[in-house]
Amino acid sequence: MDQSQLLAELTSGDDERAEAAAVLLAQIGEEAVPRLTRLLVSKDADRRWWAVRTLAAMSQPPANLLAQALGDPSEEVRAAAALALAAHPVETVLPQLVRALSDEENLVGTLCVNALVSMGKDCVPSLLEAFPRSSLRGRIQIMRTLAAIKDPRAIAIMLSSTEDESAVLNYWARMGLEALGLEMVYLIPE
Repeated sequence: MDQSQLLAELTSGDDERAEAAAVLLAQIGEEAVPRLTRLLVSKDADRRWWAVRTLAAMSQPPANLLAQALGDPSEEVRAAAALALAAHPVETVLPQLVRALSDEENLVGTLCVNALVSMGKDCVPSLLEAFPRSSLRGRIQIMRTLAAIKDPRAIAIMLSSTEDESAVLNYWARMGLEALGLEMVYLIPE
């Protein structure tokens, strides 16, 4: 099958045919990217999702297109992009991943946490910088990420967050401190 036929299969509405086409288009690689890029601006969310799915199956997907998909109006497309970036972490999309931690859809934020954790300690400065200006949802996801990464540079934010009004933020801050071996010990005076 040529690329035009594979693209027709990808957008057929039949998930089995689309999945088979996605695998073959991903094997074509860079040569298929222009056609997939056009699908990413389709009015049909399903077509955009299949474009992201195909890009994710590539051995080296274009990170800029996946980062662009993190801002898609469809939560399914955003989640697919975040999942792809978790499988193919690239530091160039760090700002988009950090912003997407505040996504209104928890699944998208959680998948972005996974992508950032897979990047490791290199993303910590960006997370620390974004923390104070993020929404509560974003701060919680940042704290989850910092807790999983276990970087001592986050201790100050973790300590201050243990006093936050949000029980969830407080919880993740305590989990992060515990992961760093700094759990609190409470003594009851006699």
